[in-house]
Amino acid sequence: MAIEEQYASDVKAILSHRYDQGSDYWTTPDKRLMKGSPFTTLDCALYLLELGMKPTESILQETAELILSTWQDDGRFKVYPQGGIYPCHTAHVAEVLCHLGYASDTRMIKTFQYLLDTQYSDGGWRCNKFSFGRGPETEYSNPFPTLTILNAFRFSNDFNHESALDSAVDLLLEHWDIRKPIGPCHYGMGTLFMQVEYPFRSYNLFV
Repeated sequence: MAIEEQYASDVKAILSHRYDQGSDYWTTPDKRLMKGSPFTTLDCALYLLELGMKPTESILQETAELILSTWQDDGRFKVYPQGGIYPCHTAHVAEVLCHLGYASDTRMIKTFQYLLDTQYSDGGWRCNKFSFGRGPETEYSNPFPTLTILNAFRFSNDFNHESALDSAVDLLLEHWDIRKPIGPCHYGMGTLFMQVEYPFRSYNLFV
């Protein structure tokens, strides 16, 4: 594991949490891949990559196999054993797997097609869960999942070739003009958005 010395303690700290949820690779026995923030399965894989660990390291390969075991035949990923599968779930999983080197995997190719097939009319992605009620602002897509999905598409053959992705970019650029919470989950560009934060796991300027 060729990690620079200055990051070795960070890697050690992340690895020390891998059994916190009752199973290996930062998850629960029933594969809740987004449970345990900030030490979720998905987050920790990205942390280790950012710190310089190669995707070919055994722990990241095994983590990837765990993540891929939640893939569904329609291209989505079921990150919780119960409840619905929201677009943001598939978005975050796709992003992680692409960073891990799986963009050309046949399952991911089907996931990319699923994402294109479920794009909302304004070019972004959203779910039909309205926790904050309904209003004119909720008619938009959610910017964070849209940004995350675009990040995943950077690794695909569709990058700079699929016109539907241009619509997603247009939505994000329009978000800079709207400057208020939009989408069913009310993502906005307030004070917290303009603050710097590390690791890059929240919807903010660095992301």
